[in-house]
Amino acid sequence: MNDKIMRRLCFVLCMVLCIAGLLKFYNFSEEQLADGKQKPILFGSTYMTLNNPFFDVINEEMRNVIEANGDVLITMDPQLSLDKQIDQIHYLMDLGCSVLIVNPVDSKGLIDVLAEAKQQGIIIVAVDTNVYNGQDFVDYTVVSDNYHAGQLCAENMMAALDQAQIMILRHDAAYSAIERIQGFKDAISQYPQYQIVDEIECEGQLEISMPLIAQAITEGVQFDVVMALNDPSALGAVAALQEADKLSEVLVYGVDGTPEAKVLVKEGFMQATVAQYPKRMGKKAVESAYRLLNHESGIVEEKIPVTMINGSNINEFSLESWQ
Repeated sequence: MNDKIMRRLCFVLCMVLCIAGLLKFYNFSEEQLADGKQKPILFGSTYMTLNNPFFDVINEEMRNVIEANGDVLITMDPQLSLDKQIDQIHYLMDLGCSVLIVNPVDSKGLIDVLAEAKQQGIIIVAVDTNVYNGQDFVDYTVVSDNYHAGQLCAENMMAALDQAQIMILRHDAAYSAIERIQGFKDAISQYPQYQIVDEIECEGQLEISMPLIAQAITEGVQFDVVMALNDPSALGAVAALQEADKLSEVLVYGVDGTPEAKVLVKEGFMQATVAQYPKRMGKKAVESAYRLLNHESGIVEEKIPVTMINGSNINEFSLESWQ
């Protein structure tokens, strides 16, 4: 038996308890249907990782709407593993989901499995990041204006510093992260006094970015700006810089607008974060899914505007919750 089949069998066995829990919601008797009760619609969601609270907020917003309609949402966490996410999507397809809501681990890695889902008539919604070449099988995509988020960070940095040596924290498998970093790079491209000294792949994770920034400091890499693809990786940079007693020498930028990052901006430990709006994203995703279930036409992609949060406007934002 090859590794792929064995992996999938193990995955299915691990999901038996989940199926048992689902049945109490999803199995309707003929008598209940005769009484006019409709069988609930089954939604499946899978995100690159639920270690990032941004996706929890999106998912809970969707869950509130779905359960208010008497339907069911099954949520899965591939923990940044493309193979796991493919297995999860197959599982959700086998379970009979009418809608798949996907945030891909790898923007190019889900083409085949999502095309297969589309052939089965499943509605596919992408959130936070585009699926590469997904125009033929993704029904609706909702993302932040990620390119502009990077531009805003660059503009703030250039207003604060006449020159800079910049460390980039990136996540190359996520299209949204690629766009943010590209927006930043394009904004500084005509200004040679702003130099990128190194780029580090951190998968957008605090626990990865922190030791890598610490290693760069130990190796003597000179930088006075960190441009991080998201807030978790920015928080890792802050922790490493603080431990090395260098935080006061470095401007740290993130993207998300997490409560934790906003507190650090308020206290002067981060220069800025660009706010995303996960509640709005989740609401748009699930509203579009219901629209598509009802065979209603509409736009196929939306970009949600982003907002710079820095010391000058931090008091306009809650430090306890997402915007």
